[in-house]
Order: sequence, then C-alpha cells, then structure tokens
Amino acid sequence: MDVTPIKTKRDYRRALKEIETVMAAKRGTPEGDRLDVLVTLVEAWESKHYPIDLPDPVEAIKYHMELKGLEPRDLVRYIGSRNRVYEVLSRKRPLTLRMIWRLHRGLGIPAESLIKISEDQAA
Repeated sequence: MDVTPIKTKRDYRRALKEIETVMAAKRGTPEGDRLDVLVTLVEAWESKHYPIDLPDPVEAIKYHMELKGLEPRDLVRYIGSRNRVYEVLSRKRPLTLRMIWRLHRGLGIPAESLIKISEDQAA
C-alpha cells in the first residue's frame, strides 16, 4: 500500500479522487484498508484546514428539541420555569452552569456547544 501524507490542496484532491475509486471496497481487503487510511488522512486534513465551528448554545438546544420532538415545556426540568425556558430560547437569559449540566446529561447535548460564548457575551 503506497499512501503518502496530504501536504497540499493538490494532494488533498488526489486523495479524494482515489477514495472515489475504492469507495466500494469491502472491509478487511487490501482495498478496504487503503480506503480506511485515505479517509483518515482526508479527515485529518479537513479538520485542520476546514474546521467546523460549533453552533451557538440556543441553536444547539433548538436542534435537539427538533430532533427529539420536544416542546419548550419539555425543557422546564432542565432549565427551570416555563418563563425561564422562553427567556433562554429568545436569548434574553444566558445558560447557567447548572442548566448546561442538566441539558448535557438529560438530552445529550454536547457540553462544548452549550458553553460556547457568543460574541455579545464576550464584549
């Protein structure tokens, strides 16, 4: 297996093309192993050169609400009163550490998404 590191955009494009040629490879075969290595290299390149920013906390909460079919009233046990839930969802009240912990443990929302500081709060 002759695989080289991805150092340039040209190397990156070449690796993507090569992935296309071995995409249907079966696990445990030499082609499948090659695919695994190429995908790992491409993922490393992309995470370094095209990082994905985390969503803001409210968007993360709304995403998980939609994903799980939750209504604002379902967040009362994690955030507090119904009014407090609406304040958080409308960005009038920041999340507290206790809210973050409960949302993370109860709904599985990544803590990293919930503790991201918005530009408004940073100023």
